[in-house]
Amino acid sequence: MTAVALLSTAVACSSTDGPPSVTVPTPTARETALCRALHKELPKTLAELARSDPRPRSELTAGWGDGAIVLRCGVPRPERMSDPQAQGVEANGVNWMLEERDSGPRFTTTYRETYVEVTMDERFTHDSTPLAALAAPVEETIPSSL
Repeated sequence: MTAVALLSTAVACSSTDGPPSVTVPTPTARETALCRALHKELPKTLAELARSDPRPRSELTAGWGDGAIVLRCGVPRPERMSDPQAQGVEANGVNWMLEERDSGPRFTTTYRETYVEVTMDERFTHDSTPLAALAAPVEETIPSSL
């Protein structure tokens, strides 16, 4: 019984809080260079959330608020982008395709030389403020494909 109690205590003390784990994209060398430039320009805070990059650490990913907002650069073109009914938003000159999910919205840049994906938790379902804050770094580092 003591071993079970000890194991239960160890499990209870281990924390899953902190940055989430995400899949790191595998873009081309050119896209990777663009993503590295973007990574250097990303803000330390976003929507009043502190920078908290996901695991594993990569110049292709960034995060704020322990997973509340996660950015992945160099992602593949989403299938949904071919859908003429796909919804889009514009934030400070950058166009994003919107995918509504139960866990919160996912946005992917459109008309850029590489795709940048931003997932947000449900508190941002009707708030594109983080996209507006990310527009300048995206505009500066990820050229338009038009």
